[in-house]
Amino acid sequence: MVWRHVFDRRLEQNETIKIYYINIKVSIYIIQSDTMRILSNLFHFVSLTSKKYNIDESHGLSHSMNALYYASQIYKYESVVNPHIIPQERLIYVSAVVHDMCDKKYVNQVEGVQEIQGFLQDKLTQFEVESTKKIISTMSYSTVKKNGFPELGEIQDAYHIVREADLLTAYDFDRSMIYHINANNANLEDAFTNAEELFVKRVLRHNKDKLFKTKYGILESHKLHISAINRMDYWKDMINKIL
Repeated sequence: MVWRHVFDRRLEQNETIKIYYINIKVSIYIIQSDTMRILSNLFHFVSLTSKKYNIDESHGLSHSMNALYYASQIYKYESVVNPHIIPQERLIYVSAVVHDMCDKKYVNQVEGVQEIQGFLQDKLTQFEVESTKKIISTMSYSTVKKNGFPELGEIQDAYHIVREADLLTAYDFDRSMIYHINANNANLEDAFTNAEELFVKRVLRHNKDKLFKTKYGILESHKLHISAINRMDYWKDMINKIL
């Protein structure tokens, strides 16, 4: 009856493995559902905060969505080579969505971070809330150029993912023109001139300034660099035709 004993043991092992994988699938489903619910709430928060502080579309809801897209793409690649960031996936997405709701161009940063903290308090773990605050308050281009990269320990890679996602959205030349039109009440020609100056001095130097750390960020930035130049040429020709 040895064979029967072996068969029973293998059956028990298979059942245990089956239960284990079912539990994993259930856990993943719960996490994904919870993340989707939180993201829906976050986009409403971004929309309302943008209206409250007159944050235009260059830094509002559509920008949050674009930052989330790039954060998810970078995470997809980085989680393979750096699996320790997998538990921080939600933290990365949340930070990408809300990062500009404390932008100094529109709102006092301290007050903005406090409002974000208050909104997230009952939706995330305390670790995620505190980590979000650290990421969004140190990731801006001007802060990095002034102080360098912060030392954030276990969330360092998550920080770079969110920061690079924001940098990749900066290659959108139209977005820069939209900002200058709204912020300075500029006409089309002035908005183009201001945006072009920003791109020459800053955006088109992102790789030379070694602001990208992830493989996806580096590769995608080169593609976007070319697209940005083409867009700049388009607007230059269009403005010359109009004038």
